[in-house]
Amino acid sequence: MQFSRVKPRASAEVAFTSDGRPARARVGDTLITAILLNAPALRRFEFGDAARAGFCLMGACQDCFVALADGARLRACTTLVAEGMDVVTGTGGG
Repeated sequence: MQFSRVKPRASAEVAFTSDGRPARARVGDTLITAILLNAPALRRFEFGDAARAGFCLMGACQDCFVALADGARLRACTTLVAEGMDVVTGTGGG
């Protein structure tokens, strides 16, 4: 996994799905944090097989776009994870 928690978070757990696999995060986590706590990469590079993990982590570079199962695209670094969210990254989730 790319991320690990340095300090435990006391907020409630959130269940979501990433590439068809169940995953868990905490209320208040950004989607990029939630994904990278559960998978080795955020998405695949568009022009090759390289794995991507986001770049700026603050909404400036557009490197963290992922999709929801309904096709909606969103920035993982500025979107909070939500209960039941169904995320498609294209990495296979693990």
